Amino acid sequence: MTIEAETGRPAARKPKLAALVVSQLRKRFSAGEFARGDKLPTENQLTMEYQVSRTVIREAIATLAADGLVEARQGAGVFVIANLSAAIRSIGSETGSRISDAINVLEVRMGIEIESAGLAALRRTSSQDAAIHEAYHEFDRLLELGLPTGKADFSLHRAIAAGTNNPFYVQVLDALGSRTIPCDISSPWATEGVLTRDYQAGLQAEHWQIISAISMGDAETSREAMRAHLSRSQERYRARLKATRAVSPRNTQA
Repeated sequence: MTIEAETGRPAARKPKLAALVVSQLRKRFSAGEFARGDKLPTENQLTMEYQVSRTVIREAIATLAADGLVEARQGAGVFVIANLSAAIRSIGSETGSRISDAINVLEVRMGIEIESAGLAALRRTSSQDAAIHEAYHEFDRLLELGLPTGKADFSLHRAIAAGTNNPFYVQVLDALGSRTIPCDISSPWATEGVLTRDYQAGLQAEHWQIISAISMGDAETSREAMRAHLSRSQERYRARLKATRAVSPRNTQA
């Protein structure tokens, strides 16, 4: 796979070649192609594979080393010293089933997805923009059929993260997983109240504000639309938590 094939952008808009090599190698780490302790291909092999100069490869390896992902051993080569995907996946391994956990997860998502929306507006390729719209229309299709829309909802947010062209946004979102989507029937926080058609149609209206801003390349409006979307989700969960506490046995008189 060549570097040019990944971007699909005019030359003037391309990031540095070393940054693109770093991005592709991180994706391979995340996919499990290279595990902790594995030796990377030689400098010559990477030069041929990515069709870039030795200087670009050296800069990319130096970046990965600075991030603590690889280590150069004199006379032996470059080795992976951190399992990126396993470390990130552990983030979501202890997510509980309380509504308060959903609120906490949404707070983390706000820290990630507000900026990812802004970056997607600036960095997305035409194919990534199309993927965002495809996920949106899949949500619509499922909603019309009365089918669960959770996976399409998650795919939409994931497609926006992918549009940043920074693999860490996707990896962290994957770690949190589709369980964070309230209209996903498999979510531990789902109830009939959040699976209604009106509720999901409201989500779609919020989604449209986000992707419209991204498609226009308006980073600030994209951030604000994502902030509004996730803030409203937090408000809905807080209302559910308040209602749950109001009917708890402690608050019910005999």
